[in-house]
Amino acid sequence: MALETTYTIASVILVSLVSFVGAFLLSFKKSFLNKILLLLVSFAVGALLGDAFIHLLPEAIEQTEPSSFGLYTLVGLLIFFSIEKFLRWQHRHIFHHKNDHEEGHPIVKPYVWINLFGDGIHNFIDGMIIAGSYLVSVPLGIATTLAVIFHEGAQEIGDFAVLIKGGLSRGKALFFNFLSAVAAVAGGIIALVIGTGTERFIVFLIPFTFAGFLYLALATLMPELHHEDKPAQLVVQILGIALGIGIMALLLLLE
Repeated sequence: MALETTYTIASVILVSLVSFVGAFLLSFKKSFLNKILLLLVSFAVGALLGDAFIHLLPEAIEQTEPSSFGLYTLVGLLIFFSIEKFLRWQHRHIFHHKNDHEEGHPIVKPYVWINLFGDGIHNFIDGMIIAGSYLVSVPLGIATTLAVIFHEGAQEIGDFAVLIKGGLSRGKALFFNFLSAVAAVAGGIIALVIGTGTERFIVFLIPFTFAGFLYLALATLMPELHHEDKPAQLVVQILGIALGIGIMALLLLLE
């Protein structure tokens, strides 16, 4: 058990550090980063949809009854809707009499926190899956860790872009994205503690995360893309979404 614990902790820490893949965007000039944000946010939409339908959906269907999957997904959608409603209400009341842009503090859009929450749950599941794999065998745990690293690397670029687009500074986006990624460590530790109960816990978390990614992509990020309506921008958006979906599909080769 000590060996599995050591491998699990090392692996989930490594996975958490993948969140810094967005750091390479910090090397770009702010003017250039603003120009490519449309493409990166479109990529994030594609990555979220691809992750939801190509990875999470088959996993959820395999581990849950169809009726339970549908119920958990609906519960997840309702929870994420409620969270965004609360954030919008709080956002409106806090900034109603105050123009933060004039004070040098851009207003952070509610979908930023939705993104961080949903991604945190996903990272938590990744940590549990990694720990569960090591409990079966060390080689399986290593293979699972590598798959998660490649998977997360692609998605973190889109996540970082969403946080920037939503009003966070580049430094804060990197910091909060890392905090979200650390949830993998918590997931790994909890999975080691509950052992065989891990699978039953994941049965609910996977469709819940599926609902979160679906809600974030379709209800919050796609409406943002509709603000840009020039033909050339439409082409960029379609290409970005297709690229995100395509990369998530290619990652099936690593599983």
